[in-house]
Amino acid sequence: MIKPIEPKRGFASDNNAGVHPQILKALETVNQGHVVGYGDDPVTEAATAKIREIFKTDCEVFFVFNGTGANIVSLQSATHSFESVYCTSTAHIHVDECGAPEKFTGSKIVAIETPDGKLTPELIKPHLHGFGFEHHSQPRVISITQSTEMGTVYKPDEIRAITKLAHDHNMVVHMDGARIANAAIALNMDFHEFTVDCGIDILSFGGTKNGMMIGEAIIIFNKELSYFTKYYRKQGAQLYSKMRFVSAQFLAYFEDDLWIKSAKHANKMAQRLFEKVKDTNGVKITQKVESNGVFAIIPKAVTKPLMDAYFFYYWNENTNEVRWMTAFDTTEEDIDGFVKKLKELCDNAGY
Repeated sequence: MIKPIEPKRGFASDNNAGVHPQILKALETVNQGHVVGYGDDPVTEAATAKIREIFKTDCEVFFVFNGTGANIVSLQSATHSFESVYCTSTAHIHVDECGAPEKFTGSKIVAIETPDGKLTPELIKPHLHGFGFEHHSQPRVISITQSTEMGTVYKPDEIRAITKLAHDHNMVVHMDGARIANAAIALNMDFHEFTVDCGIDILSFGGTKNGMMIGEAIIIFNKELSYFTKYYRKQGAQLYSKMRFVSAQFLAYFEDDLWIKSAKHANKMAQRLFEKVKDTNGVKITQKVESNGVFAIIPKAVTKPLMDAYFFYYWNENTNEVRWMTAFDTTEEDIDGFVKKLKELCDNAGY
């Protein structure tokens, strides 16, 4: 018998949260009878149609298992092995995917330092050279993350500036939208307003960090890039046979604005955490709190006992910068208990 998991609260990652009950209910609902596998089913057809409706365009949609798979297949669709992908030094495709994008695409990942996790044309331009020169990897893709790994959010004008630069150089822009719902809430915009309307070519659309169980969607707005995508998906072990259990989650996710409620709550909890810790002696907030992440430098003396009580991750051990993530199921009691413990530890350490 499977024993219930002992509840433990923390701020390590929104991946650590469970699955939203409405998502679980959707999975149970579609778990009836037989349908054709690999996406040729009415549930997947409906989910694809819903995504096209939300983004207000005739895009191509490919459901996959996870965010790394979505990023890999997206980049494969846009690159040859002799081309380069430009991203921030904190980007998931550079730091947290074990070199998978480079392994599967053969392309070179060029990481660009940024102060806040956001690329700008000024930061990108010095790297755009060697076009047509056979000794250089050819610039091809600019990949941005929305919201960023630092919890910051690109504004539409910032995205348009990047896509214009890319398209002027016959390049493609990919958006890693693992936390795209949190960005939409921060911007108070519909998804299409800061993606396809701003010139994004390919989007990795994530829902796992916002209450879904498994599965992401590759959404290709520049349909010329989608010709080989289904083959890359299959070859990369990202084609799920019982696809209805992925696509059903997307239908539930968009129904009754579940994604809005979940992301809005996560962002609200991050703001509550920020407001309660920002003036704490010994604590320095390092980034704007725009989505559902709070980044802070805290005293080394308090880190371990605080982690023991409420687990979270280091962001930079050299500076003792940490990351606190909130989720759709974070409670006010979680925040208040955590802040109380942090302040007690800081007081005891003499801050």
